[in-house]
Amino acid sequence: MINSTVAIAGRPVSPPNPDNKSKNSPYRNQTISLLQKCKHINQIRSIHAKIVRNGHDQDPFILFEVLRISSNFKSLNYASKIFERTHHPNVFLYTAIIDGFVSNGSYADAIRLYYQMVEESVLPDNYAVSSALKACGFLLGLREGREIHGQVLKLGLRSNRSTRLKLVELYGKCGEFKDAMQLFDEMPECNDVVASTVMINCYVEHGLVENAFEVFSRVKVKDTVCWTAMIDGLVRNGEMARALDLFREMQRDNVRPNEVTIVCVLSACSQLGALELGRWIHSYMGKHRIDLNHIVGGALINMYSRCGDIDKALRVFEEMKERDVTTYNSLIAGLAMHGRSIEAVEMFREMINQGIRPTKVTFVGVLNACSHGGLVDLGFEIFQSMTRDYGIEPQIEHYGCIVDLLGRLGCPEEAYDFITNMKIAPDHIMLGSLLSACKIHGKLQLGEQIAKRLLDCRSADSGTYVLLSNAYASSGKWKEAVQIRAKMKEAGVQKEPGCSSIEVNNEIHEFILGDIRHPQREQIYKKMQELNQIVKLEGYSPSTEVVLHDIEDWEKEWALAIHSERLAICYGLISTKPYTAIRVVKNLRVCNDCHSMIKLIAKITKRKIIVRDRNRFHHFENGTCSCGDYW
Repeated sequence: MINSTVAIAGRPVSPPNPDNKSKNSPYRNQTISLLQKCKHINQIRSIHAKIVRNGHDQDPFILFEVLRISSNFKSLNYASKIFERTHHPNVFLYTAIIDGFVSNGSYADAIRLYYQMVEESVLPDNYAVSSALKACGFLLGLREGREIHGQVLKLGLRSNRSTRLKLVELYGKCGEFKDAMQLFDEMPECNDVVASTVMINCYVEHGLVENAFEVFSRVKVKDTVCWTAMIDGLVRNGEMARALDLFREMQRDNVRPNEVTIVCVLSACSQLGALELGRWIHSYMGKHRIDLNHIVGGALINMYSRCGDIDKALRVFEEMKERDVTTYNSLIAGLAMHGRSIEAVEMFREMINQGIRPTKVTFVGVLNACSHGGLVDLGFEIFQSMTRDYGIEPQIEHYGCIVDLLGRLGCPEEAYDFITNMKIAPDHIMLGSLLSACKIHGKLQLGEQIAKRLLDCRSADSGTYVLLSNAYASSGKWKEAVQIRAKMKEAGVQKEPGCSSIEVNNEIHEFILGDIRHPQREQIYKKMQELNQIVKLEGYSPSTEVVLHDIEDWEKEWALAIHSERLAICYGLISTKPYTAIRVVKNLRVCNDCHSMIKLIAKITKRKIIVRDRNRFHHFENGTCSCGDYW
């Protein structure tokens, strides 16, 4: 989320205004100058010890700097001890320690100190109120916020811009939009860019995108922060295409994006598979000398990985001078997703050798790599090293990787034993993965047992029903397959509709099953029928058993032929130059029949076809797939 405090650009906590006597205090000025030059908390401790020895430990100006800088070094315990020894702290010292607690995430302590200040009859000012309201916002402390609002009114602080904006932000974060909008509308600057950005952030945080867009549209002159807040809100609420459209509009308005904008847009490109736009943004960064730090670099690596160009992701990684654990995590996950398991493990080892400590996310990535590569011994060794070497307790995601690894190797029984002996209960994703392995390896009896477990605990999603019905169909048990589909309907479980997208000329084209909405639908279906004829000459035989409708075989063939990924590929074939790669993103797992079909299409057309489905990337080339026909 775009931090509203950045948009507000409120003044930092200020020290008390010195009186005439204190303006020319050489010791004070020299000490404050020394404090401001400190690079480590130990230097602060040393200087403070001298301050105490010299009898200046109650000087409010010096104390203010000690508290502020100690908090900046995240030494709250030290700052708190100094504050507790202060005789009759004034509002500025209270504000310094309150702001320090807020900056370090100790919001409850910040509010407690604010109440302590009021109880000791120290009148709060706008700075103290703003810090306390900020803490209330993070804690969603509506009751405390309303009490502070009442004090604001009594003290006559309502006219302060920063205080008003913090109140709007507080009520918005707590979902009290009537109060937030009332304050917003009462502000003389309600349609200015800063106040509007605060309101936009409040709405998108609660998923109210249209309300946010209404506020955004009313802003006459939008700055980078305002544009970024709206783009970020769209991305976080899953409206990726709309976010990219808004970014293009931002470009037309000649508003220069900042680092945060770049990260937001790259995230949208990652989700949609918009490689061309992602490349343009990378080029834009170079032209405008936007630093390739670990944040932007990690976003670029993630974008290239998820858009199918893992080699470019590797090149970005090599170009980066600044790498952290997040950077490594992005690349390890990308390599795993593309089936480049050995490289992912090597990257993991390089990270360890560089002295970078792995996180839970790191282990999910490297264990996924072991799963995709069938590296069972290495997978178990890395899994055991989590607790043994790094003190990281495995979570459900890590156990799931091991279950998936055993399932891929054709050992669903061993995977089920592993689940039985786990320290934590399996979730529906893990059991669904094992159910899929049972279907692939023909372990119908175990599959039924797992499905029953899912159905009994009511954690079955549409994938559970579909997997079990397909398993029955593969075994020729049509009656049972139909019964499972009927149960799915009775339970009111809706199958997630398949959707595939392809980027052509910087525009995202989306297709659903049997889509006839595209303006070039006639050419698309003509190309599809042409391919259907050619692949049959190559030995293709449709897997009609996965179509569980009581219809003729030719109708089943047609039902398979109009799957969304095939339509997207056909559009790519008629819209791009010969021999260029085609990249498609699908929201569901690619079915067996489409997988076989795409291998042949890649061979016939001499194209590289890259498909990202729910599980991984498939690189189709010369009649083969990088997944080794297991996904």
